[in-house]
Amino acid sequence: VISCNAGLNLEYLIEKIWEYLELIQVYTKKRGFGPDFSEGIIMRKNSTVEDVCHSIHRTMADDTKYGMVWGTSVKFSPQRVGLTHKMQHDDVLQIVKK
Repeated sequence: VISCNAGLNLEYLIEKIWEYLELIQVYTKKRGFGPDFSEGIIMRKNSTVEDVCHSIHRTMADDTKYGMVWGTSVKFSPQRVGLTHKMQHDDVLQIVKK
């Protein structure tokens, strides 16, 4: 049961929509600053670091050396990853350029 007037199960509906569309949200971080949780980048499931770079700017992947990732897709937080690393929902990515 979902009710907009009573606000009943709206979070459940949103969660199911994210699962059905197979979307994830990735946050970015600048060196020396904390992650920006106000706006995330919406990506398809199984997107890589290279895909995230392309969504920011189409030439950014060419200049990227590696990424630092905090989240559930890595064993250690932070962990240095390559461009082929698959991101997961709510991961934080710091892009290191050449």
